[in-house]
Amino acid sequence: MKMWAGRFREPLDETFDHWQRSLPFDWQLLPQEVAASRAHARALEAAGVLTSDERNRIDAALAATLAQFEDATGGRAWVTGDTQAEDIHHFVERQLVERIGDLGLKLHTGRSRNEQIATDLRLFIRDRIQSLNGLLGQWCQALVQQARDAGEAVMPSYTHLQRAEPVLVAHWLLAYVEMLLRDISRLQDCAARLDRCPLGSGAVAGATLALDRTIAASALHFAAPTANSMDATSDRDFVLEYLQALTLVGLHASRFAEEITLFATAEFGFVELPEAFSTGSSAMPQKKNPDLTELVRGKVGRIHGAAEAVTLLLKGLPLAYNKDMQETQEPVFAASGDTLQMVALLGRFTAALRFKLDRMQAACESGYLNAMAAATYLVHKGVPFRKAHEKIGNAVRLGLETGRELGELRLDELKQFGEEFDADFFAAVTTEATLDCHDVIGGTARRRVRTALQDAPERIAVASYGVEKQA
Repeated sequence: MKMWAGRFREPLDETFDHWQRSLPFDWQLLPQEVAASRAHARALEAAGVLTSDERNRIDAALAATLAQFEDATGGRAWVTGDTQAEDIHHFVERQLVERIGDLGLKLHTGRSRNEQIATDLRLFIRDRIQSLNGLLGQWCQALVQQARDAGEAVMPSYTHLQRAEPVLVAHWLLAYVEMLLRDISRLQDCAARLDRCPLGSGAVAGATLALDRTIAASALHFAAPTANSMDATSDRDFVLEYLQALTLVGLHASRFAEEITLFATAEFGFVELPEAFSTGSSAMPQKKNPDLTELVRGKVGRIHGAAEAVTLLLKGLPLAYNKDMQETQEPVFAASGDTLQMVALLGRFTAALRFKLDRMQAACESGYLNAMAAATYLVHKGVPFRKAHEKIGNAVRLGLETGRELGELRLDELKQFGEEFDADFFAAVTTEATLDCHDVIGGTARRRVRTALQDAPERIAVASYGVEKQA
């Protein structure tokens, strides 16, 4: 029997009936539906609608339903195999009736599916944020370990995909740690904003019983009940914000994947791809293809597509609940699964990478990557930067014409561009000096990167796990 069948005399068109059901995808919300139902039962007991014994029987039946769902034989097939259930709310109610008879029907007193799905989705996203932040933290740890292993090895940095200045390999790796820490922070912000419980909002105007809404909110570990019933049942801002945060996770993962894909080419030769995360060619025996990084680049399109889909679904919807909102669930499930799997794999993939540090070092020794340091040398001699830039540009031109790097030019040749050049110029344009002239917070100077590496583990622990360093 439908949960709303009393007003209707004609049966639903059979094709429409199956088309409009959400159970084929919202089965994933069974743990959240059970948790929300147990919390609502507590509120009903406090309101005198349920006796203590009735609430205990309902609670036990809900626990048994969850246990059967979590059984190793596979909960999905069990749930979706119910051909009568319209959605996860209907399925759980049918389970209660099967286990405890008509007492199971009392649980729906004072609530609506509109508030149930709003609550379930908040619980689902909150749980996925916690899981994802833990995985992002693990990826950060893998990046930090690679940075430690690289020591003071150097590589070219790039602007416009042209070699720019030498940086520590560790500095480059820590740049991705910063991106991921921002992702963690964004997800935490999303979790903080969704930390309100819709239960007690009814279909649109609020529960018709004098329920103490703080009971359900507390039972589900929400900070407080939602403040407006119309907003609570129609709000999907938290869904969209979550998907937008996942898009940024995917974007950062894709940027990392693109660099690794480039660096693994013979033209760069900076990275040895781990065989456990690569595949070969069915035609060319010599090939080792970067499948993981290529798929990561592709996944961000799907994740971003989920955010765009929800944006268009919500645009222009009048208050309050509309069944269009049912279509927001599948993008959440798909994007969550894609992102969690992707980040988990990237953590293991990063740990397995092997960098060709000699090749990276060699790439820093030609191409005038020390030109900025050379200009800084002249600045310290009192030359205005614009003039220093011009003088070093002339020196680079001479180097290009004669096939020599700046450090290979003779002092008398340099002095034709300015008397400020002296014998100490050559020490100022070594790789070490070029690194260390960037001695500012966030710079690639060796002592600054050592400090950043020392600070990174605590920052990651605090961000992803909330672990503060003990005094």
